[in-house]
Parts: sequence; structure tokens; C-alpha cells
Amino acid sequence: MNALDIDYVRRQFPMLADGFAYLDNAGGSAVLGRVADRVRDYLIHSSVQLGASYKGSASAGALVLQARESVAQLINAYHPEECVMGGSTTHLLQILCRAVAPSINSGDEIIVTHSDHEANIGPWQRLCEERGATLRVWSVDPQTLELELDDLDALLGSRTRYVAMTHASNILGSVNPVAEVARRVHAVGGKLCVDAVAYAPHRLVDVQASGADYYVFSFYKVFGPHFAVLWGHREALLELPSLNHFFIGQDVIPYKLQPGNLNYELSYGCMGINEYLLDIGQRLGASGSPRQIMQAAFDAFEVQEDLLAETLLSFLRETAGVRIIGKPQVTAGDRVPTISFVVEGVQSEAIVRRIDEHGIGIRFGDFYARHLIEQLGLARFGGVVRVSIAHYNTVDEMQRLVRHLAEAINDLRPS
Repeated sequence: MNALDIDYVRRQFPMLADGFAYLDNAGGSAVLGRVADRVRDYLIHSSVQLGASYKGSASAGALVLQARESVAQLINAYHPEECVMGGSTTHLLQILCRAVAPSINSGDEIIVTHSDHEANIGPWQRLCEERGATLRVWSVDPQTLELELDDLDALLGSRTRYVAMTHASNILGSVNPVAEVARRVHAVGGKLCVDAVAYAPHRLVDVQASGADYYVFSFYKVFGPHFAVLWGHREALLELPSLNHFFIGQDVIPYKLQPGNLNYELSYGCMGINEYLLDIGQRLGASGSPRQIMQAAFDAFEVQEDLLAETLLSFLRETAGVRIIGKPQVTAGDRVPTISFVVEGVQSEAIVRRIDEHGIGIRFGDFYARHLIEQLGLARFGGVVRVSIAHYNTVDEMQRLVRHLAEAINDLRPS
């Protein structure tokens, strides 16, 4: 197998040509040039209303269907119609909770984690309030900072209807064992909803292997446009009521869950993600099915990301007064390169502002995981400093970051 050609990889992302070190990738990745080209091409040549009998409308409709098939391939969905498209993960989870609401009754129970992005907490909490259900919270262990399965078992019961969790934490970087969670949830008759926004940029998504009933993430975190997908088992989606016009029936998926329909040009743009992964996989020397070739690309991405993550983590481990929020080192695939930390006696914002001056983009705050930040006592720092790495980042960028972090921490830390 060939090595990942970082120079070639970076040429696929026009934004990276400006020399700025983008290390805020969990907030939004760089966009592939081929994605932007597809969006432009659709707008210029195919921007007509779908569903008409004339040739241009039929051709545009075929492109949108191809895009949905491409998304199904990317996530390993059995049926393209299982892919519900929308503007964001937050919006799609609100749509889902609205759709499942009629099935929730007083006394039912829904479990959320306190380590998720608020997108996968707030809608479930409001659903419980509106339907008289009980909200239970699965918290990370304060010592391990992991979602422990024994703690989940203590919450599960015969009244559990849904469990909502993240596949990877956007603060901790931990990869959670969603397939095992799904097995336990299904054993009590519940359903599992997984937010994979922080996972999908770093691992090839496989909704079948996840065991989830619903699985959602945003493409703008995965080298694409501001667009998102909610996958659900076909049978589960068919059970949901239509949220669209009254004449669009319950059996019309995914359209019944896409009020106002979807964004055609962004859908078509998403095809560029698969195209890129296949290109990289083939350049690495991979062969086999499209999924196998894409897996080879993600395997190479993981090697690169682990190298860069360990560069930063080793510095943080050795620096006095620094607390890493999450696993302190790269281990066997159970950590993505989203790295959060605080420095005792220093506001996180002050560190980030110093790094801004050197053409390096990192970030501070709670990242919409406010429950976790508050429970871990990190609000007093103004949240965490977060460095989020992508496979197109370089060793040189990480060395620059470490050098300037050392200067900033030394200058700002109380004597």
C-alpha cells in the first residue's frame, strides 16, 4: 500500500493554499474543490424544478437521485430512500423528534448523555416535557471521562423508548461503543439515535455496523457543503407520520420528512466526497468494492491524524499546569484527533487569542456541549481550548502550534 500523498491531498482543498493553519476542523472542515465544482455545475446547468415531464427537469431529477445513492454508498445504507437530507444535524434531529412525538406517552423514558452536542439533547428534552415522558441522563464517569456501559444498564428499563448519544465526543474525542449500546437498548425494546458529527470526518461511517436505528451527521464537517443526512432503518422511517403536505402520505420516504424538499445543488455537491475518497483510495493502491477503497482512504487518514494528534498530546502531557480533557494519548482507534485542554489559572480565550496572532486557527468555548463543560467544572476557564485536526493538516503545522502554545502558556500562566 502506498503512503498518503499530503501534497496531493492538500491540493484538493483550495482554501488550504493561503498558508493559514486550519486546526478548527471539528467546527467545519475545508471544502473539497470538486464539491464546489459540482454545486456550481448544478446551479448553472440544472437549476430547474423537478418533477416535470420536460427533458431538463427529468435530467436534474436523475442527478439528485444519483446524489442520494452516493450518500447511501458513503454511509452503507441498504436503501437510498433511507437517507433523509436537510440543512443541518440540529434541524434533522428536531424533525426526528417531532416525528416520533405521537409515539411517546406519559411514563415513557428517554435517555440522553450529558456529553453530547446540544443538538442531540435539547430536542429530546423538549419532547419529554411536551409528552409527559421522563428524561434520564447518562453521564460520563468523572474519573475515566467515559460513558460507562454499567451506568447505562442502570438507566435502561422496560419504559425506555429512545437513547440518544454521540458516536464521538466533540470535546473528549472519545469514540463510543455504539454497536454494544444498540444491543443493550434493543434488548429492552428501545431505539438508538446516534449523532456522528464528530466521528464521520475521521472514520468511514457504516450505519449497519453501528446498530443504530437513526444516525445523523453534517457534510460540512466531512469536506462538503452545509448540508446533512439523517439515516433511519426503512421500517422505522415508514412508522413515522408525514410532516409534509397532507397529500404526501406516510409511505413516501424520505420526502415526507423533508418539508419544502431538499437543497438540490448541495445534494449533488456531496457526490464529490465519495469521488475524493475513491481517488485517494486508488492512489494508495487499494482495490475491491467502492466501500473497500474508501475504507483504505480512511485508514490512511487515521494514521496521519494519529501522528499529528500525538505530537500535540505529548506536548500537553509534559507541560505543567495543563489538563487534557479526554484520553491523554492516542490509543487503538478509540480517539479522534479532537483535543481539548485547559491551563490552570489561565482563561482559555487568552490562549487562543495568542495563537490567532500566528496564523493558526484553534478555538475556545463549550462547543454546544455545555452540560459537559459545566459538570466537569470547566466553565471557570471560559470553556476549553480545542484543537481539532484533519487528515490534510501537516507535521509542520503541528510543530508551529506546539511552539506557539508553549510561548503562550509560559507567558500567561501565573508565576
